[in-house]
Amino acid sequence: MTQSTYTATPPEQPRASTGVTGLDDILGGGLPLNHLYLIEGTPGAGKTTLGLQFLRRGVMDGERGLYITLSETATELQTVAASHGWSLEGVEVFELISMEGLSPDAEQSILHPSEVELGETTRGVMAAVERLRPRRVVFDSLSEMRMLAQNPLRYRRQVLALKSFFAARNCTVLMLDDRSASQDDLQLHSIAHGVISLEQSVDQYGPERRHMRVLKMRGISFRGGEHDFNLMMGGLCVYPRLVAAEHRRNFESVIAASGNVDLDQLLGGGLPRGSNTLFTGPSGVGKTTTAIACVKAALDRGERATYYLFDEGLGTLLVRSRALGLGIDEYLDNGQLEIHPLDPAEVSPGQFANMVQSAVEDRKAQTIVIDSLNAYLQAMSGDKHLLLQMHELLTYLNQQQIVTILVLGLHGLVGEMRADVDVSYLSDGLVLFRFFEARGNLLKAISVVKSRTSNHERTIREFRLGPEGVELGEALTDFEGVLSGVPSYKGIIPMLGDAPAVATQA
Repeated sequence: MTQSTYTATPPEQPRASTGVTGLDDILGGGLPLNHLYLIEGTPGAGKTTLGLQFLRRGVMDGERGLYITLSETATELQTVAASHGWSLEGVEVFELISMEGLSPDAEQSILHPSEVELGETTRGVMAAVERLRPRRVVFDSLSEMRMLAQNPLRYRRQVLALKSFFAARNCTVLMLDDRSASQDDLQLHSIAHGVISLEQSVDQYGPERRHMRVLKMRGISFRGGEHDFNLMMGGLCVYPRLVAAEHRRNFESVIAASGNVDLDQLLGGGLPRGSNTLFTGPSGVGKTTTAIACVKAALDRGERATYYLFDEGLGTLLVRSRALGLGIDEYLDNGQLEIHPLDPAEVSPGQFANMVQSAVEDRKAQTIVIDSLNAYLQAMSGDKHLLLQMHELLTYLNQQQIVTILVLGLHGLVGEMRADVDVSYLSDGLVLFRFFEARGNLLKAISVVKSRTSNHERTIREFRLGPEGVELGEALTDFEGVLSGVPSYKGIIPMLGDAPAVATQA
């Protein structure tokens, strides 16, 4: 007797867009219709803004929206909307606390909410819904209802009553909660069809970091984990967590030339597509200039490139590039190259990953440079699992057949040097730049320490930056101790400065 296994495919549920593109992506298309959802977060996390975006999207889709407020006035909501450049036309705002409720003759429920009859509040909500027949409702906030109820059992019953009432009238409802309860209200989590948590944290320096997490969503698949978001003019901007496994693709191994024949030979042919190469060494040794030379070679081939600049200004980079014969101004003008000077204190890991993904998928960039990892990693030191996020980003870039160049500065100039954080294991190739002393001069050396994709040259070569850009000399076979910074010279191999042509130019 054979036993067959039947796997049912769940039917596709009609969705309501949240009005936030990134959140819709996390949810796989939006919120399933006609259910009640809990949006929780501390004051200032962005709950009201999310609620307004949800209702405004409904207006765009031809749906009537209702904002029920127990804690804010209609004027305050209008002010919030205006700060984002929005109009609330088409959204009905219903205040449960009116001017009559604040008069001396009325019971002062704003001062003593426990004396207000909860049933009257619930009936007021139901009457507003019956009158307006909205398809989308935002209820702000549950903390007021919790205070009115006093009793957890009574509070739960009232929320259940509202849930059934809204469901019977085909309303998709967001209930906002500011977490004023002494502990997490898990009972409320069990009532809601889905729970979205908005969180914010403050580091020692820089703006607050905001994270979004979908704690629960019945009946649909969603992307779990923390997702960075910003609260800015125009509303919430959510950056879904990058999952490299969702972007796998097959490709053939291709080598891209670096623009310098000697450097290609050292690298074992060039920079392989679908790999990342780490340029590491002390400050001023030539890492950024070498990265620019590789980018210019890609641009000369007609490719697109994106350069993320964390350490220096765009003007400084362009002036130095022109002086070394690596002018890239024309490519900036025609859009082939984009350079983004970034303040690492203002950019979250999720936002940065989103920028890189957009450059690859929207701009079709084939070369990506991150310069440098020091400023980025140090500024993000308070973020959990940052190296895992960087690993996910590099894996994604490799799967998209991108040539990725990472720049990492080392502390010190000669002798023993160290990095702020070890990211060498993340890289497919490792190019080491060093200073060394010879003949009373401070010279530079370059070597490829590691390559997972090619049979690279294992020599140490002299390296310098001249009027023609990057120059590599012969292997330093007559030196010992170059990587220590103070080598001994035991031969007759000429240095780059000994060549007549280079000496004349200098």
